[in-house]
Amino acid sequence: MRMLLKGGLVYDQGRLVPMDIEVTDGVVTGRGLSIASDADMVFDCQGLAVFPGFADVHVHLREPGFSYKETIETGTRACARGGFTVVGAMPNLNPAPDSDEHLAVQERLIAEQAVIRVLPYAAITIGQKGEGELTDIAGLAHRVIGFSDDGRGVKDLLTMHKAMECCVAADSIIAAHCEDMSLIPAGGAIHDGAFAREHGIPGIPSKSEWAPIARDVDLALATGCRYHVCHVSTRESVEIIRQAKAKGVDVTCETGPHYLLLCQDDLQDLGRFKMNPPLRNREDMAALVEGLLDGTIDMIATDHAPHSAEEKGKGLAKSAMGVVGIETAFPLMYTYFVETGRMSLETLMERMVYAPRKRFRLDGGIEIGDRAEITVFDLNADKTIAPADFLSKGKATPFEGWKVHAECKLTVCGDGIAYCDI
Repeated sequence: MRMLLKGGLVYDQGRLVPMDIEVTDGVVTGRGLSIASDADMVFDCQGLAVFPGFADVHVHLREPGFSYKETIETGTRACARGGFTVVGAMPNLNPAPDSDEHLAVQERLIAEQAVIRVLPYAAITIGQKGEGELTDIAGLAHRVIGFSDDGRGVKDLLTMHKAMECCVAADSIIAAHCEDMSLIPAGGAIHDGAFAREHGIPGIPSKSEWAPIARDVDLALATGCRYHVCHVSTRESVEIIRQAKAKGVDVTCETGPHYLLLCQDDLQDLGRFKMNPPLRNREDMAALVEGLLDGTIDMIATDHAPHSAEEKGKGLAKSAMGVVGIETAFPLMYTYFVETGRMSLETLMERMVYAPRKRFRLDGGIEIGDRAEITVFDLNADKTIAPADFLSKGKATPFEGWKVHAECKLTVCGDGIAYCDI
């Protein structure tokens, strides 16, 4: 099958260049002006921006086990609408992907339902308990994007040390949820700051995040493990990672749009403002932005975490942790960083396309010979974020009502059309 994306402004080394793109049997076979083609499908991209598909290494698709929150189908359709063509699916599932048999359950669902590429993580520990027996890292490494106990920190230093050694031997990567639960009071729900004190809500201290990171970067240096830190939210975390990189530690990290655009000053007593880690201080937000711009923070990941309306309707203290973000990430970052001049388009593409693909060894893109992973956006759109319009089952976003100036019009993944509004 042949398709032609005609007349678009194609992203090319920091610029948007008028160009056609031809795709044959899922591979980019042509780039240039006025390509003549007898394509099966022709898409008029006049006036639209054509980007390589975005990559998100931290997404919760909830299957198997929690299909009332999200399914592989609804989640990947939401990803495609957000411009994402490949995602890493976190292992907070039932059963957790901690064995050949359990991973196979998830793989079957992905094969049956996914409209984009979904690469599962396997758990670090059996049952994803954050302690105890390790998963068969050597046996599963070739089938997964990496290993994570996301949702729980690995408690024991020796357990993490052994997991890193196993990942080195298997040439894989650990994506660590860094959270020391011993430092968090019962019922900890939001950042341990002014809002928590004023509203009588137990607070989550910054040290519960940065202390495990400090432990782990030392282990990564000792073992040589490829180590990735999930959802960084504190200024101390950024500085620890900055210093670790300077020492030669093989460490990368991610943060989400909500940590770059919101802080505890923006909190409302609504479940859509509750996520883990929580929104921190304004100084933390500024440090995250600085780290994103200088490359200490390598990539943007949404931590898309859908829940039911009931689970998110109990205020900050009682609602489930997690917000959705896969459909709003690029529009928010483009509108509030690129359009305002705080970040170049080239930097945004590095953080949303090239850095995650390089770190997690993901192919695909818009160059000749690439597996076709392409997304097309109208950068002149005038949209209001409206959760009722989301394709995801999850509707809880702290950005409800925000204005954005980018709207996805088309997403191509291989030889399939994952999303189309042209």
